[in-house]
Amino acid sequence: MATQQPESPSQRRKRKRALRKLVEFKGMHGLSLNQYRQDVKQLYDGPKGAMLAMASLVSLHEPLVGLMFRERKFDATRFHKILDIGAGAGQILGHLVKRTNPTAELIGCDLSHQMLRRARTRLDSDRPNYVTADLTQLPFADDSFDCITCGWVIEHLHDPRPGLREFVRVLQPGGSMLLLATEDTVAGALTSRTWKCRTYNRRELNSMCEEVGLPWQEQLYFTKLHRFFKLGGILVEATKQAHVELAPPHVCQS
Repeated sequence: MATQQPESPSQRRKRKRALRKLVEFKGMHGLSLNQYRQDVKQLYDGPKGAMLAMASLVSLHEPLVGLMFRERKFDATRFHKILDIGAGAGQILGHLVKRTNPTAELIGCDLSHQMLRRARTRLDSDRPNYVTADLTQLPFADDSFDCITCGWVIEHLHDPRPGLREFVRVLQPGGSMLLLATEDTVAGALTSRTWKCRTYNRRELNSMCEEVGLPWQEQLYFTKLHRFFKLGGILVEATKQAHVELAPPHVCQS
């Protein structure tokens, strides 16, 4: 009786890739940008959005983000005007309230007005201002912010570059971005199915950030354990280059 050969690393990667592709949400394909945007808004306006804060606690995302700020892996005390894109239930914004200079201006924006209402109630702070906005059409002047935070939001764009270009536009030269995104792992694929989004390959997202003028300065991990096992998704600090030629305004598909 022939003994079964152990699975090679290449075979293991192929198996995981196939499983990920099977599980990952594919609903944004075939929908217009506006139609998908409306679906996302309804998702977060509804019961799932109401559970977002609890889900962030259970998954440890929110506490781990707090640890990252507390240990100054991303030092938010450097900044004077911060835009939190996709503020949701205030999972990042709440930490910014605690960990930034009291004089720093904080603005949370989200596609879902209902999520911003939940964030305002949950944070119970008069520091942040709240703006309902699409991340591909931000209602702010060029070079308005010295910092942008964007946590688990960019995966709601099939192509992230229109959103990233808007980040570049409103970010001051030399300004920093903290970007957190769902990685193309099996766990990430399960997350994508829950929240109707895509995942990102680390190299692919790095390349796109470079393309628009937001090169990565540092790849971050929540803990040493996350770094060793490459867990926790994509967490990076990027910086807007001093001279970036802005692309023409993005025209949304109807």
